[in-house]
Amino acid sequence: MTQPAARLPAARLSARLVRPAVPGPFGDKRRLLMVAGCWLFALAAVIRMVWWTVPSGLADLAVYRSGALAVLQGSALYSMHTTQGLPFTYPPVSAMLAVPLTLVPLRAAEFAWTAMVFVPLAVAVWVGFRDLLQRTGAYRQAVFAALIGCCTFLVPVEQVMSFGQIDLFLVALCLLDCRASRPRWPRGALIGMAAAVKLEPAVFGVYLLLTGRRKAAAVAAASFAALTAAAWALAPEDSLGYWTSAIFDTGRLGGNAAAGNQSLRGMLLRSGLPGHLISVVWLIATAAVAVGGFAAARACWQRGDDTAGVAIVGLLAALLSPVGWIHHLCWVVVAIGVLAGQGRDWRRVGVAAAAFVLFLLRLPTWAEKSGASQPELVRRLLEDSFGLAALCLIGLIYALSRSEAAAARARQDLAAA
Repeated sequence: MTQPAARLPAARLSARLVRPAVPGPFGDKRRLLMVAGCWLFALAAVIRMVWWTVPSGLADLAVYRSGALAVLQGSALYSMHTTQGLPFTYPPVSAMLAVPLTLVPLRAAEFAWTAMVFVPLAVAVWVGFRDLLQRTGAYRQAVFAALIGCCTFLVPVEQVMSFGQIDLFLVALCLLDCRASRPRWPRGALIGMAAAVKLEPAVFGVYLLLTGRRKAAAVAAASFAALTAAAWALAPEDSLGYWTSAIFDTGRLGGNAAAGNQSLRGMLLRSGLPGHLISVVWLIATAAVAVGGFAAARACWQRGDDTAGVAIVGLLAALLSPVGWIHHLCWVVVAIGVLAGQGRDWRRVGVAAAAFVLFLLRLPTWAEKSGASQPELVRRLLEDSFGLAALCLIGLIYALSRSEAAAARARQDLAAA
């Protein structure tokens, strides 16, 4: 007859309580089925995205490929247009790195590219949701796959894939450079490469400087300079045209006042302010957001929460740019993961879920198309909803990091008392 727990010797009772549960065959089968089901869900998301986007064509991927063809053929890079009338708007390095796209037909490149984009998405999910994934133990693979599948429905991520953009690759490069504990490359090299391809990631060089990683910042600058110099050597006329003219022509990027532009400048262009005031207000707003945002990112890093700092800087990259399209905000994947934390605090989970739902909705473009059917103020807020949400996410990430640090200090003080 089994002894009551109260009569068991203390050592034997303690051993029973702390002994890890050994899953039976049904437990293993249940876990394996869950993992398989979640990976099938992620695979279905990949297939859905490929078959949904490729038939209509990836407009921006065609721009990269046409730019590469222009370089190979010796044509003027910044005078070319795709069949849809889109010009090449990126640094010359982008065209040269896109040369492999010319080795296969455009449709084959579109299929391969859309599937391949899930690799950097997986990196963003793995880093952003690291605390939650570490807590899930044996179910980590299932949760990881489910998160990848769910994040494909976020509007910034969908646009990266449907346009054939490179933003998730840039996110992955910056994350690996900042978060790898022992990188096999000089830290900063990947950030420099990302900035040479598209200028927005250059803000991470500032972040490295502000967090005391001067050597990494120097490596980033050297990497950027080396790639840019190589492009200049291979295509001097195109490089001269870009750095002296095309870079300043924001009109080449499309309608800057369109709801797709969620940067601070885009929101101001839609505000109805007189044209002569917009530039002044934009400079002031950009300076204020940059100072506050970088200070918040540095504070997170000082508390040992580098992922939070990186998420803030990624959001700043889109907000501070003269043109920050919705797909530039794919940093929300990392930001939502930081907000969720370990998933223990339901307030944090609720905020993360609210942010997730907001970025599932196409509010900016829907409000723009609805036109006069909405009151003016409501329409403006909806058109700016992603940019305003990015500003709020920066504040929330900073506040949560500060709150966690204060709680940790309180626990240490209580333990020492």
